[in-house]
Amino acid sequence: MQEQGFDLTASHEQADVIFINTCAIRDKAEQTIRKRLAQFNQVKNNKPGLIIGVLGCMAERLKTQLLEEEKIVDLVAGPDAYRDLPQLVQEVDEGHRAVNTFLSREETYADISPVRVHTNGVTAFISIMRGCDNMCSFCVVPFTRGRERSRDPHSIVKEAHVLFQQGYREVTLLGQNVDSYQWSPNTTLKGKAAIEKSGTTDIVNFAQLLSQVAQVHPDLRVRFSTSHPKDITDEVLYTMKAYDNICKYIHLPAQSGNTRILQHMNRTYDRNWYLQKILAIRHILGEGCGISSDMIAGFCSETEEEHQDTLSLMDVVQYDFAYMFYYSERPGTLAARRYEDDVPLAVKKRRLAEIIAKQRVHSLVQNKKNIGQQFQVLIEGPSKRSDEYLQGRNSANKVVIFPKKHYQKGQYVNVRITDCTAATLLGRVISCV
Repeated sequence: MQEQGFDLTASHEQADVIFINTCAIRDKAEQTIRKRLAQFNQVKNNKPGLIIGVLGCMAERLKTQLLEEEKIVDLVAGPDAYRDLPQLVQEVDEGHRAVNTFLSREETYADISPVRVHTNGVTAFISIMRGCDNMCSFCVVPFTRGRERSRDPHSIVKEAHVLFQQGYREVTLLGQNVDSYQWSPNTTLKGKAAIEKSGTTDIVNFAQLLSQVAQVHPDLRVRFSTSHPKDITDEVLYTMKAYDNICKYIHLPAQSGNTRILQHMNRTYDRNWYLQKILAIRHILGEGCGISSDMIAGFCSETEEEHQDTLSLMDVVQYDFAYMFYYSERPGTLAARRYEDDVPLAVKKRRLAEIIAKQRVHSLVQNKKNIGQQFQVLIEGPSKRSDEYLQGRNSANKVVIFPKKHYQKGQYVNVRITDCTAATLLGRVISCV
């Protein structure tokens, strides 16, 4: 868009074009987007030339409804169509409604450097892959984002180098399932060009990519998300152990603690297999490695006993924190086509409340273990509650809050933990790194 003469504005009242980037994983996200569209259409009533576009997963799923039935947007671009945005805007200027929701088998945006807005200047995300080949029955992602394809490792490492030079001190490698990252020169360039670009003709897996990014600079922290339990390997775990700047934290969504429900979800592992993976993480990386999870309450046909299995799994693992939701059926998914959404909403909400309450207890227990310990913390900025305090995260992805004094954003400091809540660690700086 910048190459076509467009620039950013901080105010939607001043905008000529408004793009809303969307997610379709949960119904709540779509309802939030609809409220924003209603607000922007009120602005458009007083500014007829305003162009409103919906981008991303919701655009892919609801293109006909948004464009033709409700007529609340002017253009729709799917997650693989962002390069076409200037042309789509031109089509709207010419009096047409514009749409491109083609799902690509190759698009990774590897050659595009993102414009990073509303950032703290310390931490940044790097997309390493797009799409998903897993067919979890509850998930709409394979239908809205297409098949899995991995980005050229050369471009990923280059982006990490540039970010470090710009002052960023932490990058998070992002993918729907990072552990299935696999890149071969044959997937993009051929022959000599592939060798010159990648430096090798070998396939690069996630552990190898992780190592390459860690070697950008010892002061550049590396995180990643999300890991599918079926794909995270001991090679990845030993790579994490080998580099001090690879953070010791793994987001490993379980979704349920019951084997039948896991099979119903098409997660391709059972309860015992998942618990063995947790043991492997703690054996290789130690008890200090942070582990978090996703949990879904009230999936199709879940019984009370099966819900109790989820609670007991949480008791066994003792997650540091978790993202917890009750099941909301997404149109087009395998579950929507095959299963009845038969758990009453009141039961879903009650089960979710029990999961949240248990996790709050576990988070507090895990945080209390850190009292008296010392952690290296990357300062990300002021605390949300007071400018007199700063906050950052330790390697295990726990938020640490401490008095501001003379310390600055982007610094590494050693903090001794003196107290905690279920959500944060509290401490004081004992030295700069």
